[in-house]
Amino acid sequence: MTPTSRGGPAFSPGPLAGLRVLDLGNMIAGPFCARLLGDFGADVIKVEQPGRGDPIRGWRSQYQGHSLLWKTMNRNKRAVTLDLHATDGQAIARRLYGAADIVVENFRPGVLERWGLGYAQVQAAYPRLIMVRISGYGQTGPYRDRAGFGGVAEAMSGVRFLTGYPDRPPTRVGFALADTVAGLYGAFAAMAAVQERTRSGRGQEIDVALTEATFSLLDDLLAAYQKLGHVAERHGTGLPGVAPSSIYPTRDGQYIVIGANNDNVFRRLATLMGREDWLADPDLAHDQGRGRRQAELDAAVGAWTAQHDLRALNDLLAEHGVPAGPVYDIAGVVADPQFRARGAIAELDDPDVGALALPGVVPLMSRTPGHIGWAGARQGQHNAEVYGELLGLSGRDVEELAARGVI
Repeated sequence: MTPTSRGGPAFSPGPLAGLRVLDLGNMIAGPFCARLLGDFGADVIKVEQPGRGDPIRGWRSQYQGHSLLWKTMNRNKRAVTLDLHATDGQAIARRLYGAADIVVENFRPGVLERWGLGYAQVQAAYPRLIMVRISGYGQTGPYRDRAGFGGVAEAMSGVRFLTGYPDRPPTRVGFALADTVAGLYGAFAAMAAVQERTRSGRGQEIDVALTEATFSLLDDLLAAYQKLGHVAERHGTGLPGVAPSSIYPTRDGQYIVIGANNDNVFRRLATLMGREDWLADPDLAHDQGRGRRQAELDAAVGAWTAQHDLRALNDLLAEHGVPAGPVYDIAGVVADPQFRARGAIAELDDPDVGALALPGVVPLMSRTPGHIGWAGARQGQHNAEVYGELLGLSGRDVEELAARGVI
C-alpha cells in the first residue's frame, strides 16, 4: 500500500510546507494539534524524553509491541529524543526554538518556565516564535496550577452532564473529546497567528484550556440559562422539543438516526410512513407543535422503523429526501463506500506493524491537499537527521549526547 493524499497526488507539497513545528507535547492534546499541522505539510519535530518516551506509547491497543494510538497521533512527524530536565537538554531545546515557527506544548503551567523555556523567557531571542500552550485550565486563573485531564474538562465544561439518559448517571463519549477539540483550537489559532505574523513580523503566545475549548461547543445552553433560567438535562437519544429526531430501532437489531424535525422533511417522512393524519394535523405543521408531541412522534417512528431492516430502510429514506444514517460501529464505518470513496480511510505500509489504516486528512483541499507520509516513528529515529540538519551537530556530537542521556 502507498501513503495516500485525499484529493490529490501522493506527497504533493501541503499548504503549510515551509513551516516548522516543535512538538513538545505528550499524550493527546498537544500532539493532536501538531498532527493537524503536519497533515498539511508542516515539518513537525516530535520531542520525547529519552528512555521512556511519550507515555502514549504504552497506551491502549498494542500490535507487536507498538501502540496503534501512537502510530495514529504522531503520523507525519520526525521523532527525536531530548531530556528537557537536563541543563544541556534545555540548551538544545532553545536552539531548536530558533529553528521553529511554532512550538506546541501541553505541560502543566509553569513547567516550561522552570526549564527556562517559557514564552516570556524566549520571546526576546525569538520574536517571531508562536507558542501554543494547551493545559487543563489555562495559563491564568485560580485553577492554573492544577493537573488537567480531558475527562475532568469534559465534566467541568458541562458536556458529561448532558450525556446519557435522565434516569442514569452522566456518561462519556467514547473518545478523547476535550483533548482533540483543544488540539483543533490550538491548530486553528496557530494558523491565525502565522497570518498575523505576516503583517507584524511578531509571534505570540496562544493559551488553550481544555475546559474552555469543550465548553465552547455547547451552542445556546449558556444563553438559554441566562435569559430563561433553563438548565439543560440529559435526554438520551434525542433533544427536547426537537421531533422527530432521534435514534430508532430496526428489524434486524440495528439502529438508525433520522432527522425529520424540519417542516418540509417532516412532510416527506409522514408521506413515506403513510401518516396522512399527521399531514392534516395543524399542530404538527410547525416545529413547536411537534416538539410538544415529541414522545408520541418518536414512538410512532420507532414502531415504523422496527418493521424494516437497516440497509433497506436507509436507502428508502434517502430516496425520499429524509436525512438518515446507520449508527455504525468501527466495522460499519470501514465497510461504508462513502468513507472509502473520499479517502477518509487512508492505508499505508508501516515498517513496524505492516499494513495500517489511519483516518484520512480532513478537510479536503482542491489544489494543495494534505497527505500522510508515515505513521508515528520509532523513538529517536530522526535524532541524527534533525540535530545534524538544524543544529549542525556532527555524528560524534550526537553519539556523545546520547551516551550522556541528553538525547
